[in-house]
Amino acid sequence: MARINVLLVAAMVLATGSACLVLEGMAQQPGPAKESPLGQPSAAAPTRPADAKASGGATIPAKFEEEKKILAVLDEMRRNESRGMMNVPAEDGRLLRVLAEAMGAKKVVEIGTSNGYSGIWICLGLRQTGGKLITHEIDADRAALARKNFKRAGVEEIATVVEGDAHKEVSKLEGPIDMVFLDADKSGYADYLKQLLPLLRPGGLVLAHNTTDARSELKDYLQAITTNPELETVIVNAQSRGISITMKKR
Repeated sequence: MARINVLLVAAMVLATGSACLVLEGMAQQPGPAKESPLGQPSAAAPTRPADAKASGGATIPAKFEEEKKILAVLDEMRRNESRGMMNVPAEDGRLLRVLAEAMGAKKVVEIGTSNGYSGIWICLGLRQTGGKLITHEIDADRAALARKNFKRAGVEEIATVVEGDAHKEVSKLEGPIDMVFLDADKSGYADYLKQLLPLLRPGGLVLAHNTTDARSELKDYLQAITTNPELETVIVNAQSRGISITMKKR
């Protein structure tokens, strides 16, 4: 248990390069940026430059040829497929990978597949744990693109894309779940938490994206994860889009 806690702290420091911020510190952050709902590409969606570098400018090292291939696919996706996809920044993707691998995750659930960018980061960690990813996407075109990208990255045996309304589809899931990643319709985060928390194992994690730039849409969710005595929450990368990390206490 102590080892996992150390790895968790190290992972957050690695991905953020700064101290973790609790929710109370969010009140002084700038106002939120509007995001498009799940499955609705936004013409105004921001594009980001290619990001083959780790935080601080260092090249991400690959230990194995398979890892090198996956990182190359991720870099190509960042350069050529990011428009309209609202993908996580590479540093947040690295955080997902590190946490999944460090905690030895066997079952990860993602809500909001998009083109598979964040899912591939998760699968990069699950390759080492023998775990599986179940990722939900409401848009048929994006689901098809994600399947194509999972195959390109060589993780199609790890990732299962569930197409349809995740609010309905998650009711079919069984526990235990080790980690959940929410990056879909912001108003739906509280419902996803309500449905998935009972399936999350003690010590498991729920990560939610956009807790800084979409926090006005996440009031119910943020209230839920910071007032429940069964949960412990920190928020990292608060200077960017923000990602909350909530642990279900043992």
